[in-house]
Amino acid sequence: MVEKTFTVIDPLGIHARPATTLIQYANRFVSDIKLEYENKLVNVKSIMGVMSLGLERGAAFKLTINGRDEENAFEQISAFLKDEGLAEQG
Repeated sequence: MVEKTFTVIDPLGIHARPATTLIQYANRFVSDIKLEYENKLVNVKSIMGVMSLGLERGAAFKLTINGRDEENAFEQISAFLKDEGLAEQG
C-alpha cells in the first residue's frame, strides 16, 4: 500500500476538468485508489466521489493506492498532480 499526503495548490482547486483527467488516469490501473479529505474517503475512479470532496486551494488530502500496480499508479498520478499544478506532495 502507498499512502501520501498532498496539498492543493491550484487557485481554482480540483474542479471538474482536472478531476475528470485524474479519474481517467486512475482507471488505467487495477489497484484501489482512494482520496481522503476531512474524514471522507472516496474512490478516485468516481467523478461524483472526487467532486463531492470540494477540494479547494490549501486543502490537504491523502492519496491511498493498494494493489498489484500501486507503485506505477502512484508515480503517474502524483506526476499528473504536480505537472498540472494541482497539488504538491507534503
